[in-house]
Amino acid sequence: MSAECSSYLNADKVLVSGFSCPRTGGDARAVYCCGFQDVKYCCDDPHSFFPYEHSYMWWLSVGALVGLSIAAVVLCAFIITVCVLCYLFISTKPRSKLDTGLSLQMADSETRGSSIC
Repeated sequence: MSAECSSYLNADKVLVSGFSCPRTGGDARAVYCCGFQDVKYCCDDPHSFFPYEHSYMWWLSVGALVGLSIAAVVLCAFIITVCVLCYLFISTKPRSKLDTGLSLQMADSETRGSSIC
């Protein structure tokens, strides 16, 4: 089985002549024409040819970076908000200890001894 990669213009607008897959001296399993309109090569996956230019992938990368940047800003804002709220909670707590209503006292040893007998 073999596939034909047609000639194409690369990113520098230079004509690259067509070739058949697998290439001589290449991997024998690479029988499919893969890549983009401006970058073609032989590979072993029949679904790896994309009918647009390679530069299109950079726009996808830029979109992913913008999305990740927005997510990072939101995460930082959340962490800062939690830290500020924790600080406000700790700084506005009353300084004196709360009265629990129970005052525990140690019993005298004489009192304890007389109550047992």
